[in-house]
Amino acid sequence: MKLTDRILRRLKNITFKNRIIFIFLISSLAPFICLGFISFYTIDSIIGNKVESALQSNLKQDLMTLENALSNMSHVSQQLAYGVGTNRLFEQLAAGQEPYERLRLTNELRSELNIITFSNPNVGLVLYYYPDKQTYQYENFRVRGSFEPDSLPVLSTYPEITYFGPHTSYNGSINQYVFSIMRKVNLPDQNVYLYIESGRNALKSLFAPQNQKDSSRRLLLLNDDGEIAFSEVPDKFPVSTMFPGENPEMTSGYSGKYFWNRETSNQGWSIVSVLPEHELKQERNRWLIQITGIFLIFLLVTVLMAWVLWKMVYRPLDKFHREIKSLIHSDATVQTEQTFIPEFDYLLYQTRSMKGKIWALYNEIEQKEKRRADLEVEKLLYQINPHFLMNTLDTVHWLALMNGQTEIDKLVLSLNKLLYYNLGKMGEVSTIGDEIEALREYLQLQQIRYDFQFDVDLDIDEQCLALPSPRFLLQPLVENALYHGVSDDGYINVSARLQGDVLVIVIQDNGEGMTPEKIASLLHDDSKESHKVGMGIGMKYVKRILRANYGDSAGLFIKSDLGKGTVVTLRLPINGREQNGGD
Repeated sequence: MKLTDRILRRLKNITFKNRIIFIFLISSLAPFICLGFISFYTIDSIIGNKVESALQSNLKQDLMTLENALSNMSHVSQQLAYGVGTNRLFEQLAAGQEPYERLRLTNELRSELNIITFSNPNVGLVLYYYPDKQTYQYENFRVRGSFEPDSLPVLSTYPEITYFGPHTSYNGSINQYVFSIMRKVNLPDQNVYLYIESGRNALKSLFAPQNQKDSSRRLLLLNDDGEIAFSEVPDKFPVSTMFPGENPEMTSGYSGKYFWNRETSNQGWSIVSVLPEHELKQERNRWLIQITGIFLIFLLVTVLMAWVLWKMVYRPLDKFHREIKSLIHSDATVQTEQTFIPEFDYLLYQTRSMKGKIWALYNEIEQKEKRRADLEVEKLLYQINPHFLMNTLDTVHWLALMNGQTEIDKLVLSLNKLLYYNLGKMGEVSTIGDEIEALREYLQLQQIRYDFQFDVDLDIDEQCLALPSPRFLLQPLVENALYHGVSDDGYINVSARLQGDVLVIVIQDNGEGMTPEKIASLLHDDSKESHKVGMGIGMKYVKRILRANYGDSAGLFIKSDLGKGTVVTLRLPINGREQNGGD
């Protein structure tokens, strides 16, 4: 099961390009391969049958030629062995005539033999053999060497005639293979045999020297017992051995590295042709090479077509991939290139159109978020009706003044000034100097409120007083310092300095300090109930007002040690404010 899962997982990880090429190759090559195998076996069978039929046909022709030659010699032997003229001459010679008469009879016998042999060109050497004396007589050609018919290879034996050969001719004027027969002459009281060989050209096409043959086909002759009487391949099929055919009725087969065909004559002997197996398969191998070449060409064309298909399909998909990746970049260059395939070009157009709509929607949402942030700031500034509140505080101021309540008068007057600044109109430009004056009024209120004394040190560079600033920025930070532990003998230091194009404001106290967890909560917890001190706005307001006015360009940092105090640092860009509709 694990092996199956592993295989399936690997199959799932195959790329689209490889899947296209694989499917195309399989769909293209599978029918061709199947057709190739079917064609191979069909044509191989046809070629094999064709070659074997041709070999068998040639062998039948050879057998017919050989049988005709032997039949012709048999016919001549019958004329001579049973002919009245020749037998009469033999009888007269045997009667013991005078020398002159014997010479005349001998010449007449030779003349009779010459007439018969000349009228049959397929007949060669002819002579009469006396086996009792092992001598011969009346030959029509010169006999080479000693005549020994018992050493000749026997093809078939009958009561009155024996077929020999092939063997080297006894004719002294030729040196080639011939067939021969011996037939007993019909003479009373005489043991005489007629010996006849085939002519010079009778079987030259069959038993010519091997260096004169056009093909590698060789011949064997088997006697009527299946023993090899003649062999043109003596190293593989030696003479006087049994032919290795399993069944005498078989007409073809394989032996060693040879293919053989056999034809049996009417006399019982057989002629066999043997051909090297590699030559038998030569035509099939030639056809196989041709079909292999065609297959390679087809494979090359198929691979080329697969490559073209990949270019047509995979490259447009790659363009889709690049288009989709560019969706995350609003400033990506608009692509106009085409694939020149209508379906893919339409999809590319839809993708690019979708990209434009997505980024238009994103910009719309971004603008809505900015407007919502501004509205929330405005909501904070207008949570209290400023005119009603200020008019009420002004009434309290005059009542306190009329009743001699100077402390109350001082308190109400500072509160009125602070609220007038903090609840001022949206769009009015405030500065660092305005923030410092509002901070002074706030600190005066807190010194009256708290029952302990603390010192406040304002160290503001004059170059910073005229710099623009969001409204109500410093008070929540100082309020946070008071809230987190400033007591008797405490102090708060507020400083402002220019560092290049950045305004750095630092609020430092010597209070109880905060834990890292508390600092993280102040900086990152945006819940509605977090960081509320004083007027209930606190650090949440500071972070939102910084993002609304400066985006990500401003920085708010808190560093604190327990028992030693806290340092809050603001870094405001003076040339890169991102105000949207005012402070």
